[in-house]
Amino acid sequence: MATSTYTVTGMTCGHCVASVQKEIGKIDGVTGVDVDLASGRVQVESAAPLTPADIVAAVDEAGYQVAS
Repeated sequence: MATSTYTVTGMTCGHCVASVQKEIGKIDGVTGVDVDLASGRVQVESAAPLTPADIVAAVDEAGYQVAS
């Protein structure tokens, strides 16, 4: 089990949170996604470590950006 945390910018509502959760949840091996709207913090749990590029691509697909 691996856990990683990212900061996502541009989210302003519950729909934003749901979009990010949905796209990250599509990544193979992801077992959980917890998004905190107030801080923009996204915690991803997975069966094995994920590449940051996979997370960035999923967040981009949802219409948001991972802060560098």
